[in-house]
Amino acid sequence: MDLNVKYIPYVLRKVPALEQEIPLRTYVDDKKGYFFFKRTFDIVVSSLFIVFVLSWLLPLLALIIRLDSKGPVFFLQKRTGRGGRPFTCIKLRTMVLNREADLWPALENDTRITRVGNVLRKYNLDELPQFFNSLLGSMSIVGPRPHMIVDCNRFSSEVSGYKFRNMVKPGITGLAQVKGFHGPAVDVRDISLRYGWDAFYVRNAAFLLDIRILRRTIGMLFHQ
Repeated sequence: MDLNVKYIPYVLRKVPALEQEIPLRTYVDDKKGYFFFKRTFDIVVSSLFIVFVLSWLLPLLALIIRLDSKGPVFFLQKRTGRGGRPFTCIKLRTMVLNREADLWPALENDTRITRVGNVLRKYNLDELPQFFNSLLGSMSIVGPRPHMIVDCNRFSSEVSGYKFRNMVKPGITGLAQVKGFHGPAVDVRDISLRYGWDAFYVRNAAFLLDIRILRRTIGMLFHQ
């Protein structure tokens, strides 16, 4: 699967024609072997990453976060998982404690973000605890990024068929992210383009595509 393919998402139309013609379950029911292998890969890689990286990096980041601002080290938030079922997503806290954390995502130059939080977000270090989500099975290493529940409902009202992306587990990284979509969606076009890549991933999910997304993700981290 060529990640450089020039692709215009279906969602710029009202309803994806392909998804009208093919039952949605077909995209996952016909790939049981792939999902079994994907789950095995998630367990092995997440376990190794937790033991050899997070075992020393998380305590260090936790100390820095506690010295920078008051509040817990981890930020636990309900997000939309596979099949639309909510799960608790684990992140490092990057904002001061606030009542809007579950209602409004952080925007550019958001005053709620702490000094350390800005650095964590820049290098995506706040997402590292999600390897625990991957190990436990609520997330995968590769898949559509999980949304806050309020955002998932809002985006679904803006884009027809949006919840199609929930046919697979959400991921720590995904196709939309390696295509340059990071941070909060700013308008309907942005939502639609992100969904287009997420839907493309669900329809074409395969281990080789996952590896290419991972390779592109690692490359992006080293070029920040």
